[in-house]
Amino acid sequence: MSAIVLFTGGARSGKSRCAERYAARLSEQVVYVATATAGDDEMRDRIARHQARRPARWRTVEAPTNVAAALANLLPGTVVVLDCLSLLVSNLLLANESDPEPAINRELDHLLAVVAQRDLILIAVTNEVGMGIVPAYPLGRQYRDLLGLANQRVATAAAEVYLVVCGIPVELRALEAVWNRKEP
Repeated sequence: MSAIVLFTGGARSGKSRCAERYAARLSEQVVYVATATAGDDEMRDRIARHQARRPARWRTVEAPTNVAAALANLLPGTVVVLDCLSLLVSNLLLANESDPEPAINRELDHLLAVVAQRDLILIAVTNEVGMGIVPAYPLGRQYRDLLGLANQRVATAAAEVYLVVCGIPVELRALEAVWNRKEP
């Protein structure tokens, strides 16, 4: 039975660590899908730190885009950590600046379909970027909006959703029942 679990929060909130701990409880064999690209020294260092803390038995697949293709041949029940949806959306935005929304929607369509078809357990990490100041530049505002929509879409498909604050995961999915309850 496929399942999606989403971890969201601000920068350096502990989202990835929480997602990794969650995955480790489910399986010793995890596929870690990394969407980051090492474009500079700071990013290379960040990627190295993430790699160093993961168990050596976990398999890493680098997929800055086309994540569904990276998952297409996994065995049913495979636990997958996708780190992160934020960079996936950024990569797609930059590759399709003139009209990024269709590319992002296609990517999400394919990703969600493969998770269901292959019966995978997807643990996705993303940033919540809509709670801060409004970006000063159009591209920043476009990214914020596109990521917000992507996050909503994955959260809607997710069985569990956690907001990570100061390294503490706060369950959000349970709150949905309260918000959707009919008034007496």
